[in-house]
Amino acid sequence: MAKSKKKTEEKDFDETGAVIRESPITRTLEENYMPYSMSVIIARAIPEIDGFKPSHRKLLYTMYKMGLLTGARTKSANVVGATMHYNPHGDMAIYETLVRLTRGNEALLHPFIDSKGIFGKQYSKMAFAASRYTEVKLDGICREIFGGIDKDAVDMVDNYDATAKEPVLLPTAFPNILVSPNMGIAVGIASNICSFNLAEICDTTIAMIRGDDFDIFETLKGPDFSTGGQLLYNRESLEQIYSTGRGSVRVRSTYRYEKDGNCIEILSVPYTTNTSAILDKISDLVKSGRIRDINDVRDETDKDGLKLTIDLKRGADPDKLMKRLYKLTPLEDDFSCNFNVLVGGAPQLLGVRAILEEWHAFRRECLKREYYYTLSQKNDKLHLLKGLAEILLDIDKAIRIIRGTENERDVIPNLCDGFGIDEPQAEFVAEIKLRNLNREYILNKTAEIESLEAEIAEIESILKSSKKLDGIIIRQLTEIKKKYGIPRHTEIVYDAGDREDVSAPEEAFSAFVTVTAEGYFKRISLASIKASDTQKLKEGDRIVFSGEVDSKSELLFFTDRAQVYKSRLSEFDSIKASMLGDYIPTKLGFDEGERFLYFTYQSEFDGTLFVAFANGKAVNLPMSNYSTKTNRRRLTNAYSDTSPAVGMTAVPKGGESNVFIKTRLGRAVLIKNTLVPLKSTRTSGGVQVIALKKNDAVESFGVVSKDDGRFSRYRKTRIPTPGIVYTEIDAELNQTELEV
Repeated sequence: MAKSKKKTEEKDFDETGAVIRESPITRTLEENYMPYSMSVIIARAIPEIDGFKPSHRKLLYTMYKMGLLTGARTKSANVVGATMHYNPHGDMAIYETLVRLTRGNEALLHPFIDSKGIFGKQYSKMAFAASRYTEVKLDGICREIFGGIDKDAVDMVDNYDATAKEPVLLPTAFPNILVSPNMGIAVGIASNICSFNLAEICDTTIAMIRGDDFDIFETLKGPDFSTGGQLLYNRESLEQIYSTGRGSVRVRSTYRYEKDGNCIEILSVPYTTNTSAILDKISDLVKSGRIRDINDVRDETDKDGLKLTIDLKRGADPDKLMKRLYKLTPLEDDFSCNFNVLVGGAPQLLGVRAILEEWHAFRRECLKREYYYTLSQKNDKLHLLKGLAEILLDIDKAIRIIRGTENERDVIPNLCDGFGIDEPQAEFVAEIKLRNLNREYILNKTAEIESLEAEIAEIESILKSSKKLDGIIIRQLTEIKKKYGIPRHTEIVYDAGDREDVSAPEEAFSAFVTVTAEGYFKRISLASIKASDTQKLKEGDRIVFSGEVDSKSELLFFTDRAQVYKSRLSEFDSIKASMLGDYIPTKLGFDEGERFLYFTYQSEFDGTLFVAFANGKAVNLPMSNYSTKTNRRRLTNAYSDTSPAVGMTAVPKGGESNVFIKTRLGRAVLIKNTLVPLKSTRTSGGVQVIALKKNDAVESFGVVSKDDGRFSRYRKTRIPTPGIVYTEIDAELNQTELEV
């Protein structure tokens, strides 16, 4: 027993003498990882309904407390140092936050900080100057950010060491959450909010508060970016963003052609890119020979603004070249929206209207608190003045009481007894200077009683009426629009919904393509694949397509959500076979949890698509269903979603495929795809191919590439069929013969 006990004790200690305790991983996650995750989500990365992250809020509040809303600028280093009292991080992290909020950086449509010095640019990798050289103060619009903060409009909490108070939120008088762009990556959640024009947001909010039955597109045209550019209008994409908070908008650069210098001047770029990335991409295209019309490209950005100059070769068509550059470079780019916002301490994915409704409720609460604070102040003052009015009845009596009181501590009680007033009123009277103890002073003071009572009545009526509160919000929004509203920076192009307008046929080329079951895509040059065909794959992954594809074909990626994503070969970079490749769901922007199912490429769209479902049905669809005049990135309802799709195959015009289907309970059938009738509607559920017993379902699908008779026992020429029992011997054979 003693030996056994000794062994147990030895297991509880390591060689250094430290105690070893086993703990389930779930407990470790709950106690260590979850608090960290929630801290990053709630207190760092995701903006709240006032439009700020904690780092922004602490910085701006520090500047407010420093008196920088008025007066002269101060060195940025002073602000950075003072901010550490609320935000105990490194000075560079704080300064980088400050830089983005400045007018000089041009990252915001309405900067919060008036700046002097070099702060870099949103559209450039140019470095900003050190904090000891630059100067800042709060911009005028911050009056609308801090209004009411000293009147209990928002909750105040202790700072990190409980030596000062800081606001939980800022009482923004306009929906800053949709006016200032914000991006944050937390743990398992991210947020990417685009900016909208302040005047348009104010008009939209006013219409929503009034309850008007209005079309949001009449007041909110679309996102507006500080870097300008052109927004390619797509009503369907904007509707998705406005309603769900997810989606993307396409923005392209603006340019002009200088005939005298035979050059193109780029005057604005998408918000998501910078001049360095554009210059690097254009240089790569010229070096690889894919573009041959450019002599030189350079950055001529100066104090007058952004300008990239592209020198053209003689005879080059500038418009045709720009269409190719839009397609091949970040001169045209997507802004992916993901409107995750913290509301009441919890992250929520909200559309534009929902965000405005949450802001409206927040703003109402701020105004209520502000008016309750003002009401309390006025009631206190009224109470004191009413006590003073009692003194007016007999000033001499008040003087006699004070003079006749031997002890100072008895003055207040004696005045209370003498005039029937309470202690605060008596204190107020006792503190009046001797020179003011005359009838004129007291009459002037008591004359305020009537006006105070009227003001109190008005405030009480406002607090009782939501309509009056809304009227105040509308009036403030109207004034803010008039005072700070600016014309749109980003021009809306309504006739560019067809991407063919901004694309151009490029020189045809071919490449070797591989696609894996896990959704990895590789474009490999033909020369590279000849030199080495060793393919790198993730463990457990397998290649489901490999072959030569030309650049004129459209690439179709079908998913398990009955959607198809379209792309072009030129949109994928050429890589080596030894690389993993592009992850298709990320590259094409799949919905969360959406999985890649099948890949094909089409140039003529003249064949058919055979789709097999888990319920034993199958359907033949014309491939022309997926040919669109506008080069849309995604098609919804690509096939029926009444039952999960198990597999599919594209069949060329006039051709046929031998399709092998196997069920979970071990029955299989081999049929020609032509047995299944052609349906013109994409969402058709098809016809029954294999009759299923209860609790059975189709689990695998494949195409027999070489019909040499070894699958003949499964061949059926009529449907539906109960199928043939699938044997283990056939399993080994079919594994090598089937294209899945």
